Amino acid sequence: MRRPVPSSRLRPGASRGAPLLRLRVGFVLIAMVLSFFGARLVQLQGVDPRSYAAMAAAEGAVKIPLLAERGDILDRNGVPLADSIQGKMVIADPSLTAAQAPAIARLLSDALSIDYFKALTALKGRKEGSRFEYIARRVPSTLASDTLKAIDAAGYDGVSLQDDPIRDYPAGDVAANLLGYMGTDEPLGGFERTFDKQLAGVDGQATWQSNSRKGVRIPLRDSTIKAAQDGKPLTLTIDRDLQWFVQKVLAQSVDQYRAESGAAAVLDTRTGEVLALADYPTFDANRPSEAKKDDLGSRAMNDAYEPGSVEKVLTASSLIDAGKAFPRQRFKVPPNLARQDRVIGDWFDHGDIRLTLAGIIAKSSNIGTVLAADAFTPPELVDYLKRFGLGQRTDIGVRGESSGLLTTGDAMTSQTKDRVAFGQSLSVNVMQMAAAVNTVANGGIRVSPSIIAGSAVTDDGVTVGTDTATRTRVVSKKAARGTAKMMEKVVDPEDGVAPGAQVPGYLVAGKTGTAQRVVDGVYDGSTSVSFGGFAPADDPRFTVYVVIHRPMVDGGGGSITGPVFSRIMGYVLGRYGVEPTNGKPSRLPVEW
Repeated sequence: MRRPVPSSRLRPGASRGAPLLRLRVGFVLIAMVLSFFGARLVQLQGVDPRSYAAMAAAEGAVKIPLLAERGDILDRNGVPLADSIQGKMVIADPSLTAAQAPAIARLLSDALSIDYFKALTALKGRKEGSRFEYIARRVPSTLASDTLKAIDAAGYDGVSLQDDPIRDYPAGDVAANLLGYMGTDEPLGGFERTFDKQLAGVDGQATWQSNSRKGVRIPLRDSTIKAAQDGKPLTLTIDRDLQWFVQKVLAQSVDQYRAESGAAAVLDTRTGEVLALADYPTFDANRPSEAKKDDLGSRAMNDAYEPGSVEKVLTASSLIDAGKAFPRQRFKVPPNLARQDRVIGDWFDHGDIRLTLAGIIAKSSNIGTVLAADAFTPPELVDYLKRFGLGQRTDIGVRGESSGLLTTGDAMTSQTKDRVAFGQSLSVNVMQMAAAVNTVANGGIRVSPSIIAGSAVTDDGVTVGTDTATRTRVVSKKAARGTAKMMEKVVDPEDGVAPGAQVPGYLVAGKTGTAQRVVDGVYDGSTSVSFGGFAPADDPRFTVYVVIHRPMVDGGGGSITGPVFSRIMGYVLGRYGVEPTNGKPSRLPVEW
């Protein structure tokens, strides 16, 4: 039986074009997909390739700051007063630590003594999508390494270490009143803040692609490194060892006399360079949080006070320079002197006495000084004192410096002039007074004091340092020499009031000061006692000025600060190898 032959006719309802239609639709769909990808390719590579590449890279990018190392602060001999030692920052990648944040935070808080909740917040990420969070800064390297080992041993990922230099002050409290101190990321006082632009440098940054699961760098992927620029050093004129000694002696004296505070300055007479500028109480710059707020700055520069009788040498040298007085000039000094608004007296009881100008300085007579200063009008006296540097900042680079107070000549009454002549009714800071006494020591030429070696720019744009020091003639060499001879009598054991200021083997010229203290606009009964002088008196090399505020033991500048001056001056002369001049002591008469 023959098999039937299939019919070539189409079944009812069938269409000959269906396969062709499906093929066409398929081609259209493929064309659309290809067109989409083509457009996207054009967009990525032709229109804005960089931005899209950056977006893609950012999804797995890790950015790590490269911290600049802070510049050292050095003493005049290159000895570090502030430097940076090796430390680490502990950082976290929240994409890896968030899931185990509570456990990791507990481990870190116990090991590093940090706040648990702050660590927990960082481990979870302070911002959505964060890949970098600080956990702890300035951690000693050994402690940081031990902590990371504990993290790894516990099986946690996402915590790592990066270099993070720690600011260190090798000598602790030495010059801390000048150096200042650092916070976590910023300077908070002293030279650290004033010269931050020079010291800080510029941080860099490293960026690389990471494995999103492990957070490690992907080999052969693009990475960029912007290197950090380390800060530049700052060199001071300070002598670290001398500064240490002056602080030690000052602290002993403040404690001995149960005083509120004290300050001292040592200057190179010829250059005006500040070799030491000490305050007490002070603080350890490595632990500023443990100090009282009032101890964190420089009282020597920030606090103004009445200088007392040390100012008499400025009045005397000015009178001699103006041709209105001379060392052997004779004065009849009464037991008291009635002036318009008050009676002026001396610190010691006496009847009518006959003193030379040298005797007025040696005995520190207020009455005698006022009588001598009667030759000056108020503007004349003020003009000289301004030339000595009073009433204006020294601008050596110490922030917060007080300019003191000096009434203008036109506004100064004769009564005020009387008191200013012997050191009251005006105010100064320690450096102003040290520089003024140094002017007499330097033959009448005022060398502006400097504490920065070379030059540096402060945060308010002022260039300071030895390179910018100025020299100004204030009084003649003859007037300065005559004043120095009178100052020698101050330490004379027979004629003067401060034999304790002598330095064995050397001629010393100096002047005592005892001034009432002003609190809330009135004298409160307390005093500031001081001594300023130089040696060798016939060829001065160093000037030392010391002040102690509010001593609770009776005494004046001669008995309290004179011995402090002696110890400091003796040390500095020996340290710098200054030999005695074997000069003859002053023979000026003090009485007639």
